[in-house]
Amino acid sequence: MNAPTPVIQVEHLAYAYGKAEAVHDLSFQVLPGRCYGLFGRNGAGKTTTMKCLLNLLRPQRGQVGVFGLDPAKAEVDVKRRLAYVPDQLAFYPWMSVRETLDYLASFREHWNHKTEQELLDRFQLDPAKRTGALSKGQRTQLGLIAAICPETDLLVLDEPTSGLDPIVRREFIETVIGAYQEGNSGNRTILVSTHLITEFEGLIDEFTIMDQGRTVLTLEADEARQRFQKIRARFAQTPPDLDLRAALRVRREGRELELLVNGGGPALIESLRQHHPEALSTEALTLEEVFVAVLKS
Repeated sequence: MNAPTPVIQVEHLAYAYGKAEAVHDLSFQVLPGRCYGLFGRNGAGKTTTMKCLLNLLRPQRGQVGVFGLDPAKAEVDVKRRLAYVPDQLAFYPWMSVRETLDYLASFREHWNHKTEQELLDRFQLDPAKRTGALSKGQRTQLGLIAAICPETDLLVLDEPTSGLDPIVRREFIETVIGAYQEGNSGNRTILVSTHLITEFEGLIDEFTIMDQGRTVLTLEADEARQRFQKIRARFAQTPPDLDLRAALRVRREGRELELLVNGGGPALIESLRQHHPEALSTEALTLEEVFVAVLKS
């Protein structure tokens, strides 16, 4: 059985603004039906990477592919199959919400009007209100409606929920984006750049952590939770002097010892057991904790 064609293929991508290199030798791929996270601090190169995929910037070195096509040579074929929500949204300010959605729908082969109305109701957006009078959060809501309704094969989301309040944000991620993928299971793909990693925890299948334009870590989410662990031990007396060089981080507090590990957890646990701790526990790190641990190590 042939392997599926990646929806997104990035190979040795590099892009610089003058002498400031935003992306350096970046490679990753996204398979169909996956929710892929690009994690990184501000200035890590996430937005530049997305703009190269959308042909808003031309790669200076390396290659990018979307649906097996070069977005610079097949821009229309690529863009009709995706929807994009940028980190900074702008609409024609004289148009109403209703006019804006009708205008955007006119460019699409398909538009789910039932979903549109449900989202307008959920976000409590007034269709008659002009977009120039919308708050940042309301513009984000409008952009997300416009991205979801065409039910495209690929959603490209750059900090898609940063303008939403926490309650609406969590509801949107859990119900709307989850439902988008479930609507055509195995075929709809998401590439999301976010610093709100915790709120996407249950959706992310695989991720790349970027720092200063470079790949720091690429991993399946489930594998990350297996490899990155927090080990806690409490002893009757001061913790023994152990070789803990394999740990990413060690914290000692009185009779307690806390270790952060990237692999090697079972060996460390066995070593701790030999010293008869009063209590010994392990837990998987969240993806946000993995992100912090990797960038601090």
